[in-house]
Amino acid sequence: MTIALHSCDPHAEDSRPALSGSAIAENQVWIDLVTPSPEEIAFVERVTGFKVPTRDEIGEIEASSRLRSENGALYFSTPVLFGAALGEPRATPLGLILSKDRLVTVRFEEITVFQNYKGQIGKPDCVHPSAPGAFVGLLEAIVDRYADHLERVGAKLDQASHMIFRDETGQGLGGMSLRETIRMIGREGDFTSKVRDSLLGIGRIVPYADTRGADWVPPEVHARFATLKQDILSLNDYDAYLTAKVQFLLDATLGLVNIDQNNIMKVLTVFTVAALGPTLVASWYGMNFKNIPEYDWSFGYPYALLLALATGIGPLIWFRLRRWL
Repeated sequence: MTIALHSCDPHAEDSRPALSGSAIAENQVWIDLVTPSPEEIAFVERVTGFKVPTRDEIGEIEASSRLRSENGALYFSTPVLFGAALGEPRATPLGLILSKDRLVTVRFEEITVFQNYKGQIGKPDCVHPSAPGAFVGLLEAIVDRYADHLERVGAKLDQASHMIFRDETGQGLGGMSLRETIRMIGREGDFTSKVRDSLLGIGRIVPYADTRGADWVPPEVHARFATLKQDILSLNDYDAYLTAKVQFLLDATLGLVNIDQNNIMKVLTVFTVAALGPTLVASWYGMNFKNIPEYDWSFGYPYALLLALATGIGPLIWFRLRRWL
């Protein structure tokens, strides 16, 4: 349970408020709640007049639940990613409340981009020293983070593509087998789908905030909203490209696996057919009937061996001539 107050003033320090208070400083434009306690929720509702949503409320997927306006404040919710740096990306709901004077964020996981942005908000080159400025800056930080993730996915898929179509060793990426390569490509595909889901949510938030807050959002922030829209559109296009590439590489890898399996079955089939002749010869002369003429031949045994060898080599020569081997 954590609550922190952040200011766009470069000379102000972040602080944790006394929950018994009834007001906060005007320059403390951003209130960040992480798994808030009832006391922290009550404090925020008292000093801002906002109704802090629950986890269930910000986790709803209906558009009307994710974007709404109430008592002069804009309420948003969207899934965001965390844990990507540890190799276990997961989605968690994020709630945002924006007004002319305050930005409140409600989350339930430690998200790296928040920690990084907290160190940027008070710098002189901040977008705008206001709640809308902190809001658009936070969204830009999230989108920039997703851009970095997608660049990494693109580089990983390029390596996989090089291995699949140019590597003659039959080994996967970094010595992995084709089966492990399929798992890797599948993980990257799952990750890109999570990024796309989050970008979809942010892509809905930006125009809604830009339109509904037209009367009180500073002009500098409007300009950043326009740029952010273009960034999100370009990332959505790139994400769609990566998704298509993931499917293509999965199909290609599965095709290689099928070819390898078919080659194994072909070899087994050829040797099975080649063994039929010698097996027939051995079975024929292994019968315990009397008066089999070859039993009395002095060269009967070499004859049987040569016959078994000929019936074994014959199919192999035929397969070779037919270019089946």
